[in-house]
Amino acid sequence: MPVERSAGGTSLIDVLDRVLDKGIVIDAWVRASLVGIDLVTVEARIVVASSDTYLKYSEAVGQAATVSRPAVESKQYEEVLAENAALRAQLTRGAAARRAVRRRRTRAPS
Repeated sequence: MPVERSAGGTSLIDVLDRVLDKGIVIDAWVRASLVGIDLVTVEARIVVASSDTYLKYSEAVGQAATVSRPAVESKQYEEVLAENAALRAQLTRGAAARRAVRRRRTRAPS
């Protein structure tokens, strides 16, 4: 008898997408003891999630530094922004000059 798949079933891709979107935390604590003496103690926390999900939830509980703030001092950050604006202006002027040269070449009389 052949195995039939139901239309409502989920595939491995659907499960993986959901796990990466929501995340899974497996918290395990195992102790092996003999006559009241601890022989082995194992503590493990496994987190399976996308980096975006991990950062979102770790910031919420204070486990990771926020990544939205610049890593440089505010004065240096302002200097970088000013330099960025100046470079963008140079690129814009250069592109406009190249377009003007191309227009002149195409309009030149033969």
